[in-house]
Amino acid sequence: MLLLAIDTATAGVAVAVHDGDRVLAAARAGDARHHNEVLVPTIAAVLEEAGRERTDVTDVAVGVGPGPYTGLRVGLATARTLALAWGARIHGVCSLDVLAAQAVAEGLTGEFLVATDARRREVHTARYLATTEGVRRTAGPDVVAPASLTPDVPVVGAGTRLYPDVLGPARAPFDADGAALAHLVVDTLAGRATWELLPPEPLYLRRPDAVEPGARKRVTA
Repeated sequence: MLLLAIDTATAGVAVAVHDGDRVLAAARAGDARHHNEVLVPTIAAVLEEAGRERTDVTDVAVGVGPGPYTGLRVGLATARTLALAWGARIHGVCSLDVLAAQAVAEGLTGEFLVATDARRREVHTARYLATTEGVRRTAGPDVVAPASLTPDVPVVGAGTRLYPDVLGPARAPFDADGAALAHLVVDTLAGRATWELLPPEPLYLRRPDAVEPGARKRVTA
């Protein structure tokens, strides 16, 4: 097995390569404005660092959001194209789940929220429960105004940087990590975790701004 993990739902791009036992290489590059410019070169660099060829890839994991439209479009289009070209299986993952897995790996237990920047003065959020048996999402994902939240549990994610008056002090992790995404998918495929694997389709929580125009009204004299 050789799994390529890609996430573009948060700032920059996160890429990793996992051989089924360990992460061979991982990198983060760019920012929210340059996903399209840095993703493919970062993938090539990570594969080179891992000492593997693109033809070795058997699985592709991709964060499906929620996140900004442009970043998701770039990541998902690239993941689907590469999986098709390489004959690899493709697995989608809620990007908030990746952040939750990172938080638990860093020692967070019990109930907590993940909150990321949804722009328009809103946050993407989901609630989790981490126990000795594992971690699972118990609510969400949703897109809400920060003022509508009254957190009674710890909050992690980039939303805490933006709205500390509501969500509490800034608390990492802030961005999805390629290595964490790779571990999540490998462990789920191996039966060591029970995260939900999704189709490689963007997880949008808002209606699109652009809508198809309705039929023209007939004008009479």
